[in-house]
Amino acid sequence: MSFESIDAWWWPFLFILVAGWLATDAWRFLGVYLGGRISEDSDILVLVRAVATALVAAVIANLVMFPGGALADTPIPLRLGAAAAGFAGYLMLGKRIVVGIAVAEAVFIAGYFALGL
Repeated sequence: MSFESIDAWWWPFLFILVAGWLATDAWRFLGVYLGGRISEDSDILVLVRAVATALVAAVIANLVMFPGGALADTPIPLRLGAAAAGFAGYLMLGKRIVVGIAVAEAVFIAGYFALGL
């Protein structure tokens, strides 16, 4: 069975509901249920946190190195420089995510206009 196997108006909505919501929420509910019983310093929770962090880093790296749309028309050094500046801003200004994002955006926008793109 695939997404195109049923030709009804309601099928895409049901597909999104089942594939996107039920499949992920079961794990979320299990995480909430078991999360209260697991120590924050346990090996399994450290592993889960490390895998989650690695997945986020991989998604960010993929978006920076192989972007789509208008971002693909910008030079790679500009994208890498903005990401590096955002990370440096995050580390130097109190490890706040919002600060890192703001610094990366400011560097990217300034570089974008400086290059005349």
